[in-house]
Amino acid sequence: MWYRIFCRSDTQMSPAALLEHLQSIGLAVEGHFNGDDLGWTAAELRLGIGSPVFIERYLTKEDEIRNDLNTWAGFLETCDYSPNHVMMMERVIQTAQMITLQKPIDHSDEIILDRLCLETCQFLARQADGIYQIDGEGWYTADGEVLLKE
Repeated sequence: MWYRIFCRSDTQMSPAALLEHLQSIGLAVEGHFNGDDLGWTAAELRLGIGSPVFIERYLTKEDEIRNDLNTWAGFLETCDYSPNHVMMMERVIQTAQMITLQKPIDHSDEIILDRLCLETCQFLARQADGIYQIDGEGWYTADGEVLLKE
């Protein structure tokens, strides 16, 4: 399952702050971050045994993601049954960085894994003025308010 965070700010979020937040809410997570001169670009979050949650960070100015963002905006344009569809479409168009999380399918504790993914999305969305999308579930504000059900 995929989680996507569409952020208006291109400010790099601190890996240490993310890990500190996750640990402060009782998630015994270990993080490994990779990056370059533009900040961290990829990470693995590990919860005990099992496959990690993979995270990728893309900057609109540096990475070629504009076509992906246009596809998401086009999808949202068709969701005219939702009063939020125009606002969400505009937010996706204004994306300065997109972060993706890939949840593994072979972890022994689905409940804690779901919590890790959700808390990570909300933390990063709050830090960078974002909204997030979860495949097959919907679109949400940084505080978890439903914007659109899928």
